[in-house]
Amino acid sequence: MKEKTEGQKIQEMLSYKKKNVYEEADAARIKTIYDYAEEYKRFLDVAKTEREATEAAIAMAERAGYRAYRIGDPLKVGDKRYLCNRGRSVILFRIGEASLSEQGIRILASHIDSPRLDLKQVPLYEEAGMGFLKTHYYGGIKKYQWTAIPLALHGVMVKANGESVKVSIGEDEADPIFYINDLLPHLGAKQAAEPLGSAISGETLNVLIGGLPYADKEVENKIKLSVLSLLSEQYGVTEEDFLSAELSLVPAMKARDVGLDRALIAAYGHDDRVCSYPALTALFASEDTKQTVMVVLADKEEIGSVGVSGMRSEIFMDIVNEISLAKGENPARVRFASKCLSADVTAAFDPNFADVYEKRNSAMVSCGTCMSKYTGARGKSGTSDATAELVAFVRGIFKRDGVIWQTAELGRVDAGGGGTVAQYIANLNIDTVDIGVPVISMHAPYEIVSKADVYTTHEAFVSFLK
Repeated sequence: MKEKTEGQKIQEMLSYKKKNVYEEADAARIKTIYDYAEEYKRFLDVAKTEREATEAAIAMAERAGYRAYRIGDPLKVGDKRYLCNRGRSVILFRIGEASLSEQGIRILASHIDSPRLDLKQVPLYEEAGMGFLKTHYYGGIKKYQWTAIPLALHGVMVKANGESVKVSIGEDEADPIFYINDLLPHLGAKQAAEPLGSAISGETLNVLIGGLPYADKEVENKIKLSVLSLLSEQYGVTEEDFLSAELSLVPAMKARDVGLDRALIAAYGHDDRVCSYPALTALFASEDTKQTVMVVLADKEEIGSVGVSGMRSEIFMDIVNEISLAKGENPARVRFASKCLSADVTAAFDPNFADVYEKRNSAMVSCGTCMSKYTGARGKSGTSDATAELVAFVRGIFKRDGVIWQTAELGRVDAGGGGTVAQYIANLNIDTVDIGVPVISMHAPYEIVSKADVYTTHEAFVSFLK
């Protein structure tokens, strides 16, 4: 091999360059990455809603020795506990030996809700020989992407007596699926002339649910009655039970490998379960008994982190206070000493839409987990903008452990933007920075990530929790 020149050595020492994880990996490491991806894909397929993700996380936690916790329960060093918040979010923590006023809590905070179509409270009707369900979209979606694809119905219907009935239709190969009609191109000239954002309206996202009339000529709305009869037979519910239901339509598609080399994964809900899953696996892999650590899997991020199960809920502060007081320490000092990785995705550079990215400061697929010092929009609106000291700290631990990572912004300065839970945690005087997996086609019914980026995110989180 030709010896490097002095200039090449200086350039290598002084310059910054992203590394492709696959180029740096040998065959054994690639196998580790691919094996981890198989487990992640299985998680995705059973966790398509925030309730299902909460259930899956709790099952993983209990296998790892974590026990249920309620506010007010006694706590001691070594405890591994989790708090399930109304079935929609979960906070897991392990209490370490070190002083919280000095070391704080190491927090990984992600979200488990994803864009979807929720049913309205009075959703069922029939027209023109078909039965439909009215929906209200949840989160930022491109509405046209949700037409003419297979959909599954997930959620719960809670009866007036408090009985909760789980619903899941469309995932099993033997199940029927659901569908939103689109206009045929032969009659779609006017629709095609509309901007993408208005060609499909929210009120036309009506889900096709049936077409067989009830066998009684004397009744009206025969198709609607047929649907209600089937729901009653299978789930024991009536139309009134829709009033207290949480039912959502999600893509009826499994997580699948992409490409001949299987280096990528397509799935619904990468945002943000692709960060939630590594947060869990990192927590369970952590063996440091000195550090107090916490994983927050929050709901409602896609609509502003509001509500009792969102990141802005007081439940997060309640647990921080409980842990602090259990160790006889001041909660305000504990928050000041704590550090948090807001584990959320970022936009991966897509050469097909290069004009909305600034390439030097964009996340590249397969170049590792991505740190975003700030997110927000335009003049950094809606971001906490992490301190240089925290970024340097994270850089240091990643260098110590050989984690391949990159840094990026969310597109060009004035192209748009987005936010995460980071600002809400930072508002509590907890040092916070965003880090997570770059995603192609974010918020589409089927998103793309690199297996290499998923695994390096796990490695990054393990490093942070030490």
